[in-house]
Amino acid sequence: MSILSLLFIFVLASFLGFELIQRVPSQMHTPLMSGTNAISGITLVGALVATGIEGAFGTALAVLAVVFATINVVAGYLVTDKMLGMFRAGAGKGSGEGNE
Repeated sequence: MSILSLLFIFVLASFLGFELIQRVPSQMHTPLMSGTNAISGITLVGALVATGIEGAFGTALAVLAVVFATINVVAGYLVTDKMLGMFRAGAGKGSGEGNE
């Protein structure tokens, strides 16, 4: 693949991701987070495959893609765990039972 086609795919994916996330209601962010993390994992695999591109510029972009995809996956799972922990902590409230 040429650098121009890779750049086109990157710009298209960035635009699509921005539009998709912008249109998700805030109530749906928590349930959709784990599915999004799985998609980010697929992105990470694609970035790893892209590291085999010939040329220094393509390899540099692929390495950046691996770094950013890894950060996205790890941070997404950490945020999901924190959100689910907030739900677990509030499960007994309001029912008369204490959590202590």
